[in-house]
Amino acid sequence: MADSRDRRLEQYTVKRPDEVLIVKAEIEGEFDEIAIFKGFSSSLVRSTAFDPEVPVLPSGAKIVSVDRLESPYNPNNPRYLQQGLSWETMQSLLSEAGV
Repeated sequence: MADSRDRRLEQYTVKRPDEVLIVKAEIEGEFDEIAIFKGFSSSLVRSTAFDPEVPVLPSGAKIVSVDRLESPYNPNNPRYLQQGLSWETMQSLLSEAGV
């Protein structure tokens, strides 16, 4: 069985530690932004569960777009590599990275 989207995105950042992903998603009708860096996910809008087994990006969430940024992430001065990637485009990058 294929890994879940959040695990694939986390693994991507493990393989590319010089990148941070900002995932814009709709979760249960509400907007969320999730930062993913070096294999860890954290919501920038909602509280994040202490249990790492609880996905920050639930399976029913709709990914609106993904931004790739240079790390370290500075919200006051973000350095974008790519902005507004669709989930389909991001899946190609995940495949290229072997995740």
